[in-house]
Amino acid sequence: MSSTFARFFRRGVAATNDTAPTPVESPDRTPRRSSGFAEFMRRIKGQESLSILDLGSTSPANISFLTELGHKVYNEDVLQGSLDPTLIFQDADGKPAIDVHRFLSSNLQYDQEKFDAVLCWDVADYLNESLVKPMVERLHRILRADGAALAFFHTKDAGPEAPFFRYHIAAPDTLNLQSVWKAGPDGRKKNPQPMFRLQRVFNNRHVENLFRDYSSLKFFLARDNIREVIVLR
Repeated sequence: MSSTFARFFRRGVAATNDTAPTPVESPDRTPRRSSGFAEFMRRIKGQESLSILDLGSTSPANISFLTELGHKVYNEDVLQGSLDPTLIFQDADGKPAIDVHRFLSSNLQYDQEKFDAVLCWDVADYLNESLVKPMVERLHRILRADGAALAFFHTKDAGPEAPFFRYHIAAPDTLNLQSVWKAGPDGRKKNPQPMFRLQRVFNNRHVENLFRDYSSLKFFLARDNIREVIVLR
C-alpha cells in the first residue's frame, strides 16, 4: 500500500495469524442516521434489477430491504475471509505476511462490471493493510461504469479500541448498528474485545488516493467519528 496512508493504529499483521475467533453479537441495535447511505439510496432509486454487493456479514435485514426494491443482492464477508490462516506465510525477513494473490483467488471472484453498487461499510479500516488497495482495485474491476460504492472511514478520534459494528439497513436513511465482540475462552462475552480492531485512519487525502482510479468522490462527515464517502466508478 502507498506510504501516504496513515498508520496510527497498526498492530503488525492483523488477526489473520490465528484461527478465526467466535463472534458474540449484541442483542441490541442502535439506530444511526446516515447521509451517505441516503445518497446511496438516491443513486439506485427508481431502478430495478440492479446487482448489489454487500461486503459485510450476512444481514437478513439488508437482503430483505434491497430485494424488496427489486434488486439482486450478493454478500461476501471480506473481513471474515481475510482471517483464513492458510493465507499467512513468512516473507523474506521471516515476518508473517498475507498472500494477497491467494486472497483474491478465493474472494471477490466476479465477472468484470458485474455490479451496479457496492456496500463497503468500514471494511477498509479493519482489513489487513496489504489487502486494502488490492480490494479497492478489484472492486473497480467488478463495478459497472458509473456504479456507486458506499464506504465509511473512522476519524482519528475513534481510537484503536473503537467498537466493531455490523450494519443493518432499517430505512432509506437509517442503519441499525450491532456491536460484535470476540467470544472469551468460555464462549461468553467476558472481558470483551471488538471482533476486529481498527487498523488505521484515512484522512480525506488518503481516501482520494485510495480511490484515485474512480471518477468522483463525495464526502459526508458524521458526528460519531465516521466519514462517509460515495464513490462513483
